[in-house]
Amino acid sequence: MSQATQGRPSPAAVTPASRVQAQVAIAGHPAPAAVEDVPRLLNRLQVLAVSVCVVFGVLAALLQLLAWQASGRAADNTEQLVRVQQIQSSLFRADALATNAFLVGGLEDAEQRVEYDAALDQALRQITDAADAQPADRKVLADLNTEVAAYATAITQARDNNRQGFPIGSNYLQQAGAELRADAVPILQGLSDANTERAQDEMDGQNTLPLFLVGLAAVAALWWVNRQLARRFRRRVNVGVAVAALAVTVVTLVAVVVSAGISGKHDGLRDGSLTRAIDESTARTAANDAKAEESLRLIARGSGPAAEPRWQERAAVVNDKASGETRPLWQDYVALHDEVVARDDEGDWNAAVGLATSTDAGSASAALTAFDQASQQLVSDAAESTSDSLRSGGVLAWLLMAVTLLVGLGSAGAVAWGVNQRRKEYA
Repeated sequence: MSQATQGRPSPAAVTPASRVQAQVAIAGHPAPAAVEDVPRLLNRLQVLAVSVCVVFGVLAALLQLLAWQASGRAADNTEQLVRVQQIQSSLFRADALATNAFLVGGLEDAEQRVEYDAALDQALRQITDAADAQPADRKVLADLNTEVAAYATAITQARDNNRQGFPIGSNYLQQAGAELRADAVPILQGLSDANTERAQDEMDGQNTLPLFLVGLAAVAALWWVNRQLARRFRRRVNVGVAVAALAVTVVTLVAVVVSAGISGKHDGLRDGSLTRAIDESTARTAANDAKAEESLRLIARGSGPAAEPRWQERAAVVNDKASGETRPLWQDYVALHDEVVARDDEGDWNAAVGLATSTDAGSASAALTAFDQASQQLVSDAAESTSDSLRSGGVLAWLLMAVTLLVGLGSAGAVAWGVNQRRKEYA
């Protein structure tokens, strides 16, 4: 090979584009930039836009599914919270009945004994139902069941001694009540706090902001793709990409509005029927605790000045927490309690005991029973209303999830069609 040909490229290595660049360079002009590979660019833009639409559909539908599941869990935790409140109310109802029965020497009133057994059995059933409903609470509920069994045993011992006229029976009674409040009540309070926190956390799990951000990111990505296409083809709007962006925008706004509406409904439940159920249950517990204090002041003769402030504390809770429907019933009991106190303060202990233990119509016990039953029914209705509301809207939720997913897939098809139109024009 000659020296003249060693520095020259082979004919095969010389392409038309390089030959043009060389000729222009020889003429004294700079070589033009390399020609852009438009088909490859269109493929990349199409893959990006299609992926964005599909990911949007999947993520948005998933966020809605998680929000719907959170509402279901909120209903479960709300029901568990009300169960815990009802357990405490049933235990204090049983304690009030047991304490009141001790004012009558020997065999207590058969009707009160039946009512006490029913209240205690109800508390034990509620503990079992709560353990079945919420696995996270089972260990603590097992401890509570042990405390309730110990309380029932102590009451049985107290009743046996009272039946024989032994004064030590009242000591067993007071010890049983004190241990119930010292050991069982903290457990119930812990369960109540845990389920309240879980219920509120789930009520806040509607993912409104994440839904908005996912939709916003998808629209921004499609806008960028449209800009890239506009720069190459001198058309400001690609119909396929624009349709996809519009569809994503509409479904995002609908999903966000629905999610915000559900969040607002949850806030209303939290401040409405749920609070109503919790407050009324608290009032029911305090009312029965007050009745127990009334009986204890009579069991310990002459302890009125020391016992009445404790009754007043419980009464203040009832006045604060009871609803408008049950507060008049409570006031009926308060008026009759004042008569018991008046007789006791006058030194007529027997008359005070007669008023406190009578179950006839118009008696203090009958008035408290009326309040207790009305309060229990109100709690049940408010809890059911809360749970039903939290579980409502399932059909709408699944329909919106399906529409969101279909919009994501449809938008991907629209983008592919729009980019393909540019590909045909280029060809």
